[in-house]
Amino acid sequence: EVQLVESGGGSVQAGGSLTLSCIISNYYYTNYFMGWLRQAPGKEREGVALIDSADIKTYATTVEGRFTISLVNNKNGKYTLYLQMNALTPEDTATYTCAADSSLTWFRTPLARPRFAGQGTQVTVSS
Repeated sequence: EVQLVESGGGSVQAGGSLTLSCIISNYYYTNYFMGWLRQAPGKEREGVALIDSADIKTYATTVEGRFTISLVNNKNGKYTLYLQMNALTPEDTATYTCAADSSLTWFRTPLARPRFAGQGTQVTVSS
């Protein structure tokens, strides 16, 4: 069973930084799209950052230049996915969820569910 467990969320003041981590276990698919989604109350889900098995990174325009996604292959189906978030603003407040799939439909389509996802971690940015 593929498992994703996030950590690193919390509260920070505007202008601050946070790093989210996601431990992915039992993921043995050769091709992958792994990334971060976020959703704030009353807002549509947004694909924030994505990395694929070719090491190509994609960012939402709302976070480009401020957020950095990275992935460590720990072997034996285990990965650690990171999201370094800098220059945070109150608009970044949301529940952040890591996800993994062999396609990227879920990243671009708010109503599409990724095949595997974590439980989410809350990020709150105060002004």
